[in-house]
Amino acid sequence: MLIDWTAEFESWFDALEDRAGTDPGAGQVYRLVLRQLEYLAGLTATPSQDTVTLKRVRQSRTHTVWRLAHPYRPGIAVRTIVWFPDEVHAVVALFANDKAQMGDVFYSTVGSRADQAIDRYRREVAETHEKNQEEL
Repeated sequence: MLIDWTAEFESWFDALEDRAGTDPGAGQVYRLVLRQLEYLAGLTATPSQDTVTLKRVRQSRTHTVWRLAHPYRPGIAVRTIVWFPDEVHAVVALFANDKAQMGDVFYSTVGSRADQAIDRYRREVAETHEKNQEEL
């Protein structure tokens, strides 16, 4: 799977990486997200059914998104949200968050937040494509 991500995920992930060296909690979250990205990169096709690691987010109204999870760890529940625009690409981690800290609000907002992030990502990609075409 070819992986891309939104600008907001990149900012979040860069900040997490910076904190990972000095904050043990951030280090655990960083390593979990890295494993989730590795899992995603190893997929050979867009998912068609739920697994223990990858489940469809039912709260998303506009786009079909999936969430990556990890085995239970006390106090940590990282969920990385992914959109598959086609059979070979994944827009990874539209956002990622530690659900353990957010609680139920994570599930009540995940669908709308994912839809908004995908729409922004699509606009950014279209603008970049237009700019590149103009430069040719």
